[in-house]
Amino acid sequence: MDITTTYLGMTLKNPVVASASPLTRTLDGIKSLAEAGVGAVVMHSLFEEQLTLESLRLNHYLDYFTDSFSESLSYFPEMDSYNIGPDDYLDLIRRARAAVDVPLIASLNGVTTGGWIDYARKMQEAGADALDLNIYYIPTDPALAAADVEQTYINIVSEVKKHISIPLAVKIGPYFSSMGNMAIKLADAGANALVLFNRFYQPDIDLEKLEVEPHLVLSTNFEMRLPMRWVAILHGRISADLAITSGVHDYQDVIKGLMVGANVVMMTSEILRNGTSRVTEVLQEMVNWMDEKEYESVRQMQGSMSQRHVAQPAVFERANYMRVLQSWRNDPAGQGLGLPRR
Repeated sequence: MDITTTYLGMTLKNPVVASASPLTRTLDGIKSLAEAGVGAVVMHSLFEEQLTLESLRLNHYLDYFTDSFSESLSYFPEMDSYNIGPDDYLDLIRRARAAVDVPLIASLNGVTTGGWIDYARKMQEAGADALDLNIYYIPTDPALAAADVEQTYINIVSEVKKHISIPLAVKIGPYFSSMGNMAIKLADAGANALVLFNRFYQPDIDLEKLEVEPHLVLSTNFEMRLPMRWVAILHGRISADLAITSGVHDYQDVIKGLMVGANVVMMTSEILRNGTSRVTEVLQEMVNWMDEKEYESVRQMQGSMSQRHVAQPAVFERANYMRVLQSWRNDPAGQGLGLPRR
């Protein structure tokens, strides 16, 4: 049985990719994931703010006791908590490249077209097989037009692409007025793959401290429904590969992701909850299912349930809304609505 897949121009031994997490921040974590059998590893993100802060620190020492050192440094988040700086990140790529035989996908997280983009080339030179550009952008200015937001994304992708020759994946959120058109624009700008979707972490309020604070909640299966729908719609309609990165927890999620047209599915929360051994278990369960259903390869199922290939394409559109509402009366347990499996 052939469970290989292609992603970003590379042949992966299987479609389960470890996405960015604390595990991909250390060499031991990367080695553990490789030993568990992942098809590729996406390293944790290096943030634009980290690179900008590093540059400001350099300017501080070059221009010591001059007026050029700005108070704006205080606006950057405390980067010591990340435990790894730009130089350490490059060193981790080099050491991981020498230690594991799975593709390594470096990750940059930014929202401007500043000088930090040049760092993409350094990641390539350090040994990264591909680059994941994580555009975590929340436009909070009401005066900012949607077209300007879209152009920001396109500009960033175009600039990064100029600095590298390795494949580029672009990780985005779902909040575009025309997701399909934006996907085409990003592919035209140089994205070799789209990773759907970025989880925008929502702030919470501490009622004791009366402060707004970040609150991280690991994903559930239900969150896979949104990227699954858009992968199904985009499959065969854009030139870029497609990856699902939200809500993948078991072999059923992996198979569903492939069937709607994903080249790979990315797993994080399940691994953080239950350890890297879950990768091995999920892959074996996927193979067992494929054998039972007489699938000979992953490629045989990829896209078989995309919008272009299902008998009723409208299920991915408005018609499905009416059907779901009606299903509640016949499904008191809520499973017809896609509530998380327990």
